[in-house]
Formats: sequence, C-alpha cells, structure tokens
Amino acid sequence: MKVLAAMSGGVDSAVAAARAKDAGHDVVGVHLALSRMPGTLRTGSRGCCTIEDSMDAQRAANMIGIPYYVWDFSERFKLDVVDDFVAEYSAGRTPNPCMRCNEKIKFAALLEKAVALGFDAVATGHYASIRTDASGNKELHRAAAWAKDQSYVLGVLTKEQIDHSMFPLGATPSKAEIRAEAAERGFTVAQKPDSHDICFIPDGDTRGWLAERVGAETGEILDRSGAVVGSHEGAHAFTVGQRKGLNIGFPSDDGKPRFVLEVRPKDNTVVVGPKEALDIAEIAGAKFSWAGLAPVDPTIPFQCEVQIRAHADPVAAVARVSVAEGRTELVVTPHEPLNGVAPGQTAVVYVGTRVLGQCTIDRTLSAVPGAVPVLTS
Repeated sequence: MKVLAAMSGGVDSAVAAARAKDAGHDVVGVHLALSRMPGTLRTGSRGCCTIEDSMDAQRAANMIGIPYYVWDFSERFKLDVVDDFVAEYSAGRTPNPCMRCNEKIKFAALLEKAVALGFDAVATGHYASIRTDASGNKELHRAAAWAKDQSYVLGVLTKEQIDHSMFPLGATPSKAEIRAEAAERGFTVAQKPDSHDICFIPDGDTRGWLAERVGAETGEILDRSGAVVGSHEGAHAFTVGQRKGLNIGFPSDDGKPRFVLEVRPKDNTVVVGPKEALDIAEIAGAKFSWAGLAPVDPTIPFQCEVQIRAHADPVAAVARVSVAEGRTELVVTPHEPLNGVAPGQTAVVYVGTRVLGQCTIDRTLSAVPGAVPVLTS
C-alpha cells in the first residue's frame, strides 16, 4: 500500500514508519507543525511538535530511506484543539485535548489530505491494534502491551478512519523492545523521553495558562449545603475530582479531605465535599460515535466495559442508546460507581479488547441521590 507515516519526532513513530517500510509498503514520512511558536524548545519530556522534534523526525526518515515533508496544521490545531480546550474549561467542563487532536487533526485533517493525495493509509506510533472480523470488517482493539495501550485516545475514530489507519506497534509486548529496536536501527531518538502533559502547555502550568486566556475572577467555594468555605481566583482552574489547590485553610467538620464536586462557571463558584460524594452511578453523552460497526440495535442494553481516563482501569457496565424527549445519547451504567467523573471527559466503551465506541460525557447521575447536584454540560 501507499502509506503516509505521521512522524512526531519520537521513538514510537520512527519505529512505526520503519516497520511499515520493512513490510513492503511505499512509505512517505510527514511531520505535523502544530505550534504557532515553532521556536519553542522541548524540555525533557515536556512539549512536542517543536523544531527539535521535526529535526529528529527528519533524521529518522533519512535513515529509513523515505521521503519526508513537514505539513503546517497549526491553524487547524489552534481552532480545533487549543480554542476548544479554552472553551470547554470556560464552560466548566474538563476536555481531553489528545482526544480532540486525534479526532480533528491526525485522523481527520491529516487522513483526509492523505486520501486526497492517493495514500491508502496513515501509519502512527500509537499502541493499538486493528483486526479484521470474519466478514472482513476492521475493528480497533487494545494493544498487546496493556501498560502502553493507547486505544482509549483512539476511541474517537470512525469506521472509515479505522479502514485507513495502520498501527505497526500494536503487537509489541513492551516499550523496551521498541527502544531496543530503535537503537539497533541507529535512530538517535532511541532513548528520547516520551512526551507527557498537554503539548501546548509545555511548562505544565494549566491554571496559569488558562488565566492568561480566560482571565481570573475571584469567586466562592461552597460546601454541599451552600455555605461559603473559601474563595478562588477563577472557576476555570478547577476540575471535578480535584483535591489539591483548594486553599480553604481549615478542615472539614469530619476532618476528611475535600474534593471538587462541581464547577459552576455561570456564577463562578466551585462546590466541594467528601470523596464518596464523587461516586457516579450513570454517565451519558449526546456526542457519541462507533469505532467500526455499531451494534445491530444499540437501544437494547448490552454488557461492556467503560474507561473514563487514558490510564484508568476499565469498569464492567451496561450501555445503551437512549432516545427520549428529542435527545439521543449513549447511556452507560457501571456495575460499580465511577469516581470523580467530570463533564467533558470521554467515556470509551469496550467489548473485550475491542473499542466499540465513545461519548463525550455531558450528564452524570450521582450514586448518592440528593448528596450532590447532577452534573450537566
């Protein structure tokens, strides 16, 4: 096949591109310039998509022996990922920018351009697997190495996108093997640290970054009864489940730590309470999609597992599509309460190792009726 290898400048994408070439495909490497400030340098494992990363990707492409290009997607990235991140936090939700980047950039804008140019597939260094069922339909599955599995952040992919995707690292048992292979190939990125945190906030100061763009306005911190227990400098800086940074200054009546239960951007208040008040019995989202073939009748409840964070353990659940009062949403009821679920997070639904679909959470139901408000978007 004619394959476009997305090369971030890291070890995973370099090895993925090399394996695609070794498999006999006609491979072209491309680095996505996503930053409006490309001169910003990486600091260890913080930051990505820098000039340094672009040069690392080019060196790897040269060693593999494939053509290499840099495509400027910075405008799309700002609109679809960065601006969305700010808007979601301003609305009291907790977005996942990696999900949006995969959805809007790597497997939408990039893939659309690749197909238009005659490529059959886009290869990336994600740890996930694509399998074909007995009828020839492609399915997205977890990687062999569960510790590195990245199928969660790929849950937003559609059937059409999966049909044109390739993940050469999916069957590799460990990251150590990838680094060893990179070293054998002579790649200078063999021991390059993995990037983490939010790529466009390389210093990790999300609160400060948001304050510059949203503004800081003093508001009240309330307990579940509505009593004022403290103040803050901007509700956008908080997310459901957060414990640190509340700065209330005195203990709760029962002496237990307090957590953020709700963020109310309209009146700039934050509600706090005990950890058990974070338990959620049901989540739902109107923005949902299926990663491959959808269930024959998704309105019939089906057994599954749900994962609400990239590194969270999957939880057994029952899911169904509900159509009521003009609203269609994916509703997931875990067998055990989920803890610290925030509107804006992504819930990915699995059946075994297969990624069935996902939804952006915009409604939750407390496992302790009356104890906390129902979270809404």
